[in-house]
Amino acid sequence: MLDTLSGRLTEVLKKVRGWGSLTESNIREVLRDIKLALLEADVNYKVVKAFMDGATAEALGEKVLKSLKPAQQFSKIVHDYLVEVLGGENRELSTKHGLSIYMLCGLQGSGKTTTAVKLADFVMKNKDKKPLLVAADVYRPAAVQQLEMLAGKSGFPVFTGDGKSPVNICMEGLKYARSESFGAVIIDTAGRLEIDGEMMDELVRIRDGLRPHEILLVADAATGQAAVNVAQGFDDSLGLTGIILTRMDSDARGGAALSMAHITGKHIKFIGTGEKVEDFEKFHPDRIAGRILNMGDVVTLVEKVQADVDLEEAKKLEKKIRKNTFDLADFLDQLKQLRKMGPLENILEMVPGLPKKAGISVDETELTRIEAIINSMTKYERAHFKVINGSRRKRIALGSGTSVYEVNRLLNNFQQMKKMMKKFKGGKRGGLPMSQSSLSPF
Repeated sequence: MLDTLSGRLTEVLKKVRGWGSLTESNIREVLRDIKLALLEADVNYKVVKAFMDGATAEALGEKVLKSLKPAQQFSKIVHDYLVEVLGGENRELSTKHGLSIYMLCGLQGSGKTTTAVKLADFVMKNKDKKPLLVAADVYRPAAVQQLEMLAGKSGFPVFTGDGKSPVNICMEGLKYARSESFGAVIIDTAGRLEIDGEMMDELVRIRDGLRPHEILLVADAATGQAAVNVAQGFDDSLGLTGIILTRMDSDARGGAALSMAHITGKHIKFIGTGEKVEDFEKFHPDRIAGRILNMGDVVTLVEKVQADVDLEEAKKLEKKIRKNTFDLADFLDQLKQLRKMGPLENILEMVPGLPKKAGISVDETELTRIEAIINSMTKYERAHFKVINGSRRKRIALGSGTSVYEVNRLLNNFQQMKKMMKKFKGGKRGGLPMSQSSLSPF
């Protein structure tokens, strides 16, 4: 997420922490570096100016220059003003007693259809509301089929109506939702390649007919400076209540998308961090600022663990580790639970200081190969990995589409991990191999 900006700002703050004292001269030098980092990340110039005006005035004050720990004070100022640029505080999704109506809008290719399903999943799990998706995009080829396919995987119903008039489809969908006691209606409206009068007129008619509780702009974080203009155009015509940013897992500069909240005055409510339904997070400006500045995001990490990890299974696992009966079947279960939390790169990003300092990168295809290898073993082999001899290794490699070398490496690393667990259990923490290669199953 915003790796380029994160890297630049982390280096700037690292330089500040290396100075014994701060002066007006070196503070101005650092602020210039921060300004360049923001501009290079495609942050809107108005936002950069507002950030610099506030941060400069406070950073040059006596509170920093005469502080016992000026570097920490300066870092806090940068963090606080970054939080302000990102919207100040998070805003919850509005919900009403009875039926809640959510209207999604945006340009074509922004990820509205995928986001509609993610929002349905969020509403069901966090708001305890049964969602109905309404397919109001009758223009893009196979748009309805795409929504039905994505929603079907998660078990969400889709209302298609007559498939001709978007306004009629939405009104009929609303009537159907009320008659069937749904708790939420999510409208997947049609996008266009650019904002035009005809498109906006149709969206205005849908808005006036449904009176949605939320009108959410779905915007691609990789769009660039055009994203700010798009947000302003939709807000002027519809009166947006919030923004959802997609593709926050991309390597694009993304600063323009983060400028939206400051420019439009509309809060970013969610971010999409991958293609899976669960790759969807509430937007917390303070947490995102912490991740950008490499301070981590422990709160979101804990929330993900609580949501995706079975606590009863975790207790059973703890007992197995204590008794040294942890086997490859248990390892496979833990790997699956870990992958449920989303891309591992995103998980590592939430650990304070870890990604930049450790230089860890995760190849998800390696994890897929690990699963394939363990799945190719018999139940007995998973519980007693030491019985896996040469002929068994050949069979497992053939069944998993891997090589004997990869099977050997997994088994050797698993054995090393078992030894480490035994040392931890016995309180012997000295001399443990903590390099990435020793911890990685490949």
